[in-house]
Amino acid sequence: MIWLLPLPPLLAFFLIVLVTNKKKALSHTLGVGAAALSWLGSMIVFVRALGVEHFGEHAFESVVDWLPTGETALQIGVRIDPLGAAVLFFVAWTILMIFLYSVGYQNFGQPAGDHDVKGLPPHGATVTDNMGKKHTVMSIEPMYSRFFAFLGLFACGMYTLVVSNNLLTLFVGWEIMGLCSYLLIGFWYGKKSARDAAVKAFMTTRIGDVFMLLGIAFLYSATGSLSFEVIFAEGTLHALATTPAFFGFSAAGFIGLLIFIGVVGKSAQWPLHVWLPDAMEGPTPVSAMIHAATMVSAGVYAVLRMFPLITADFSGHGLTMTMSIIAFIGSFTAIFAATIAVAQNDIKRVLAYSTVSQLGFMIAALGIGAYVAAAFHLITHAFFKALLFLGSGSVIHGMEHGALHTGEHVDPQDLFNMGGLRKKMPVTFWTFLIGGLALSGFPVLTAGFWSKDEILADAFGHGHWVVFITLAVAAFLTAFYTMRQITLAFFGEPRTRAAAHAQETPWTMTLPLVVLATFAIGYGWTGIPEHFPILGGLIPNWFHEFVGGTLAVHPEVLEFSIWPLLASIGVALGGLSFGWLAYRKVRTPRQDRLQIPVLKNKWYFDEAYDFLFVRPAAWIAEQFSYLFMDRTIIDGILHGIARGALFLGGVFRNYIDKPVINEFFGDGTGNLVKRAGAGLRKIQVGRLQYYMLASLIVLVAFAVLYYLLLA
Repeated sequence: MIWLLPLPPLLAFFLIVLVTNKKKALSHTLGVGAAALSWLGSMIVFVRALGVEHFGEHAFESVVDWLPTGETALQIGVRIDPLGAAVLFFVAWTILMIFLYSVGYQNFGQPAGDHDVKGLPPHGATVTDNMGKKHTVMSIEPMYSRFFAFLGLFACGMYTLVVSNNLLTLFVGWEIMGLCSYLLIGFWYGKKSARDAAVKAFMTTRIGDVFMLLGIAFLYSATGSLSFEVIFAEGTLHALATTPAFFGFSAAGFIGLLIFIGVVGKSAQWPLHVWLPDAMEGPTPVSAMIHAATMVSAGVYAVLRMFPLITADFSGHGLTMTMSIIAFIGSFTAIFAATIAVAQNDIKRVLAYSTVSQLGFMIAALGIGAYVAAAFHLITHAFFKALLFLGSGSVIHGMEHGALHTGEHVDPQDLFNMGGLRKKMPVTFWTFLIGGLALSGFPVLTAGFWSKDEILADAFGHGHWVVFITLAVAAFLTAFYTMRQITLAFFGEPRTRAAAHAQETPWTMTLPLVVLATFAIGYGWTGIPEHFPILGGLIPNWFHEFVGGTLAVHPEVLEFSIWPLLASIGVALGGLSFGWLAYRKVRTPRQDRLQIPVLKNKWYFDEAYDFLFVRPAAWIAEQFSYLFMDRTIIDGILHGIARGALFLGGVFRNYIDKPVINEFFGDGTGNLVKRAGAGLRKIQVGRLQYYMLASLIVLVAFAVLYYLLLA
């Protein structure tokens, strides 16, 4: 069954592209049905995994020979251990919800080509214009089937990555998602901004992928295998940890660093973070898929999966060079992205930088060795961030309906064009509020509190003070900009006529919000620390026991300390309170004191990269590649070949073609035939006497010859 999990979305992709692309209803039925089949198989695998005692030691695995390598063969296979089962659970749920949401989202109307507006009302809806005339809207997404095909291929890539038992097929799934992110971010390719965002995402992530591929090649050359079972064997890890590599790293540390650079690209960590916010140009379900359920989560999952290798030379007393780099990148990214999010006005862009920041929390946790805490936050974040992105899409659609109803031209994604939406869109409001509180780490009631608190507790308990303080400040900023977003969008009075006439979205969009909101609250209760006051004694810490069993040595349970708990509660409530107080009366961007140019312009990283890399690359392409390489080198070689061919042609013509072929063989043969004909023509006189005399002469000659031969 595990082998089959990636198959339904892949089949859906091919069937939609080749057969049903002109039948929109059938296409989305295939897409949702395929997601449902993979979800059902994933739940069966997950439930069966729960029934296996010491599942980490008895994981589900199947292996086949794939590529012959002399006397042996390179093997590939599938494997589900506790970490894989937990990740498979959230991947299956979020993918299914995103597929279902997409039916309502795309039928609600979206632009094609280079439309200026970002949405249209439902296909077949009746609207009234400013003159009081009623119109029937015909605005279904023209590339509807194509969208579900790409989603299916994306889902196939993620399932392939999760179930792989080796780095090779994991990398295959990794690259499938990279391709699909390019196709989906640039889905509305008629818009220049969408095309540019797709290219930016593809090129930025490719930088990391090159290093990751180098790490995989290094690992294979060192171990002769890419199978996790072989790589993570105690003897292999010890050999890699004690083998020096480059720049003071051990082989294990250097390979882990190369693979981590791939993660920096895929999970949008500093300094390769710049592609993720621009990915907002794709449809909102794509934003949820990339920013929550699959693509960026794949990077953190890769670090979790390679954790035994990354920490192979970790003694437990001081972080290794690789772990220190990982901890620094994660911590810096967490606070860096949070500072940018506080000044963004686009509802999806706020969530994009929030994703970058939260991924930094997970990476920092892995850098300090907090394996279970990172995995826990990965899963809770996937649920509440998918909820928030889908909720933002619902808000945008509600705003677009109001804008079309009133004829008002406003940006439906600008928070300052909203306000008062809690009354117009109650389901979206309550589910978005739950997701926002989970993201902020609202105490006890939300999943985000338990997972984020565990990261802070681990940093505090092991004395990583810089990481602890940095993440605590980032958590405060997270709560602040989340409440800023909620306050501007849902509270107060409508600031535009579009907001005043917004309406709730259809059930295919709101039902996934309700399901994800349930997980945004309930999933956190699976990881309550054992020594937490009151609740710790009532609810077992299932997540720590289950996922911790993935490692050969079960992670230790930290002693309970009140200080990180107080810090976690303080930054969450403090940030939410400050956000509410600061924005409850704000109506225009001019009243927002955080509209600081350096923050609003993302610390000018895009401008810096454009100046340092993009423009020089374009100049080099123009001056070196075109003028020098193309016109001088390549054209020079081609022209030289052409001149050489002309010279050789002249030689062959003058010394071979004319004297030999033409004169000797061609003309010579003709002249010989002509001379022979002229000689033979003399005896063809037409007189019988000459013919009889010639016959007599020939007869005499043959008689003499015959006599001589017999004698």
